[in-house]
Amino acid sequence: MRERAVGDVCLAGDRIRVQGGGRKKQEEHDPSLQADLEAHLDPKGDPMSLLRWTTKSMSKLAKALASQGHCIGETALGKRLHAMGFSLGANKRAIEGKSHEDRDGQLRHIKEKCEEFEAMGAPVICVDCKKKELIGNFKNNGREWQAKGEQTTVNVYDFLSLADGKAVPYGIDDLVHNTGFVNVGIEHDTAEFAVESIRRWWRSVGRDLYPDQTHLLITADGGGSNGSRLRLWKGE
Repeated sequence: MRERAVGDVCLAGDRIRVQGGGRKKQEEHDPSLQADLEAHLDPKGDPMSLLRWTTKSMSKLAKALASQGHCIGETALGKRLHAMGFSLGANKRAIEGKSHEDRDGQLRHIKEKCEEFEAMGAPVICVDCKKKELIGNFKNNGREWQAKGEQTTVNVYDFLSLADGKAVPYGIDDLVHNTGFVNVGIEHDTAEFAVESIRRWWRSVGRDLYPDQTHLLITADGGGSNGSRLRLWKGE
């Protein structure tokens, strides 16, 4: 503004500041920042790879550097990390652990028993408690046909306090006929509920499909309401 007041004219390409003027780079007035940042990163990935990543957030890194006397914001810190070839990543499920030495034998035994019961014309079912769902006006996966301009709206938040209750679906798959049956409870996934679900399948569907059979083969994962160590499940 002072130049305009005195009538100076600045042409394209002219400089107002002298060469090297302006705010100095952080490396110049804080030379130890880079080394301290690298010490906090705990980098993941192959050092020779084009991509490295850290699981530490910008906030945690900024606080750690501030405790050492460095003043740097999260935005500037993020730009610096990108320039260093880093990206923020999450952990990944990849370690399966050691397989049970008798796993194949167990699966072969189950397969043979299923084939044996199927050859007899007896029912073979697989049971499992499915994911619990809130009852009410909540978002669910999937789509449905709607009139143009109309849209079904649901609650923004899936809070239990907004629900009318909780649905506990217990699934029963008929492996012989390749059909499914679901009994929905409103309380808890208990052994009593699991057995009652099987009873309802038999009374509603099973005895019509297998009218002359007195044997039933049940396959389960051995956990939860149908746990292998749960006495009530075995007793019911």
